[in-house]
Amino acid sequence: MQILRGTPLLVATLLAAACTATGPVPPTSVKEVGESRPGTGYVKGYLAAAELPDSLALLPPPPAEGSAALAADAEAFRTLTALRSGPRGELAAKDADLQFPRAADTFACALDIQISEETTPHLNMLLRRTLADAGQATSKAKDEYKRTRPFVVFKAPTCTPAQETSLAKDGSYPSGHSSVGWAWALVLTELAPDRADALLQRGRAFAQSRGVCGVHWKSDIEAGRLVGGATVARLHGNATFRAQMALATNEVAKARAQGQVPPVAGCAAEAATLATSARLAP
Repeated sequence: MQILRGTPLLVATLLAAACTATGPVPPTSVKEVGESRPGTGYVKGYLAAAELPDSLALLPPPPAEGSAALAADAEAFRTLTALRSGPRGELAAKDADLQFPRAADTFACALDIQISEETTPHLNMLLRRTLADAGQATSKAKDEYKRTRPFVVFKAPTCTPAQETSLAKDGSYPSGHSSVGWAWALVLTELAPDRADALLQRGRAFAQSRGVCGVHWKSDIEAGRLVGGATVARLHGNATFRAQMALATNEVAKARAQGQVPPVAGCAAEAATLATSARLAP
């Protein structure tokens, strides 16, 4: 087998062309993809409901009353929510927002390029559709266990007061945000393996933000990451996802070649903020 040689940009371009040569180019607009619920801005995923990972089959039940695991959950709640008054709390509140275009900035520093519908349309839609799949994959376990969220148990405030009423009615286990954040980190690591450490660290921190906000237990976050990983594994069996991955790889290489990087000062501040909780569970 002949090995492709050349610049990363050339290789990425050839891969993208090969991937889309036998099929249509994946859509990049919300109108073409369609919304999961009209008017919400959340688009449909790549996977049909029957193709999603079965979170109820994948996960054990949440920690039982009186267990050591539940005690660890409570300790993590106290440790992480203590960070809420500083910059880590501000970042956690920002991480709670899954609406695009704002959410496109989440991994910009870790990836070291700007992400937008205008400059990286395939990467932008890749993240939006993966969000849908990774989030929906948590539904079976959420609906089965209907676990009460920690801020309700402890009668504590959160990073997002406006969402507290709806969150209190939604099951805590596993964490949908954590599933989404970890799925994003894994996908982006494939697009830019040289940025793997930064991307995976940011994915972990994104999930941890749910603990800082007080809306998820430690075990919710850990379970969410497992579901996110399972979702990415399923996505690789989808031809449209694979084609969009190849085109997004090309966009990343092009953005790097053109120097489309995020503001240095903002990324330095983010790195300093994340360092405050890097060694804390989960």
